[in-house]
Amino acid sequence: MLLTDLDIKKALRKGEIKILPKPKLKEAMGSCSIDLRLGHSFRVFELSKYSFIDPYHDNKNVEITREYYIRNGQYFMMHPGEFVLATTLETVALPSDICGRLEGRSSLGRLGIVVHSTASLVDPGFSGKIVMELGNLGRIPVALYPGMRLCALTFDRLAYPVSIPYGMKKTAKYFGQSTPVESKIVQEAR
Repeated sequence: MLLTDLDIKKALRKGEIKILPKPKLKEAMGSCSIDLRLGHSFRVFELSKYSFIDPYHDNKNVEITREYYIRNGQYFMMHPGEFVLATTLETVALPSDICGRLEGRSSLGRLGIVVHSTASLVDPGFSGKIVMELGNLGRIPVALYPGMRLCALTFDRLAYPVSIPYGMKKTAKYFGQSTPVESKIVQEAR
């Protein structure tokens, strides 16, 4: 069941859903979502280092990206066709009976900015900053500022808690992330 604004506020008050720093609900709350803000860290692909990525046989995806930190008042320029990883400013923690879904904001989508390619699900039991897979589908560069509301998170209450929350799985490669961590798919090849 998708949580409404009233359900989300109640879950925040009860500590079921934790978001830090606490969002300003008057600005961030939607009818059935809560806006999250863009963090300071970006992971950018250095396209000239390698001619391709082999996700199962290389660990080059650690070397092929570089992290940039953008200060308050500065911007990160998203060029047309560019793909980067970035984090939310907020850290989110979910219980074992609620999952989240990352969504883009219409106002930025109308500028060509998308916030996820495939990874929209935030698993029950997740804790950390949410990594966004940012892309500029437009034809004009767009400046993105740390602290701007960039995405929305919706929540679904599950009929039952999951048997193994994300943070307890041995395969939880991204639990507790605080920066835009590069792909760890190479671990699946072992």
